[in-house]
Amino acid sequence: MLRFLKPNLGMTLFGARVLFAFFASSLVLAHEARHEPTPPAATATAEEKSFLNENDAAMTKMMNDMAVKPSGDIDRDFVAMMTPHHQGAIDMAVLELRYGKNEQLRRIAQEIIVDQMQEIAAMKLAIGEQVSTTPPAPTQSSPSPSPASEGHTTGMHMDMPAGMKK
Repeated sequence: MLRFLKPNLGMTLFGARVLFAFFASSLVLAHEARHEPTPPAATATAEEKSFLNENDAAMTKMMNDMAVKPSGDIDRDFVAMMTPHHQGAIDMAVLELRYGKNEQLRRIAQEIIVDQMQEIAAMKLAIGEQVSTTPPAPTQSSPSPSPASEGHTTGMHMDMPAGMKK
């Protein structure tokens, strides 16, 4: 009776297959569970329609980019899946800054952008990938540095929208 409880190669392989099956099926279910983008309501404003369309595009990009083929290196796979997840949060926060009116939510969106960019950089550094020290702020259209950001080494500078300045 106890010999069935002793781990051996066969049981280890069986356990690995079960774990892989659960992992693979959860990815498939998560991918299939995504709803097709619903058309904005007829009563929605043009601004709301733009927001909803851009948000759907950001979510679709994030989900597609998270579906990585396992490389055999768990740490690299984790970073490969988490980077688009964090980028999706950045993209949605940028949309809040572009379309949102609530000043508290706009501040939170700015914090999300900075925090997620820092976490992406930290994850990449942890696996030995190079990280650019001067990425453009997600709300800027080009990577040209502003005078205020020169000498700023973290690369986390973001121009504050006019409505947020004191």
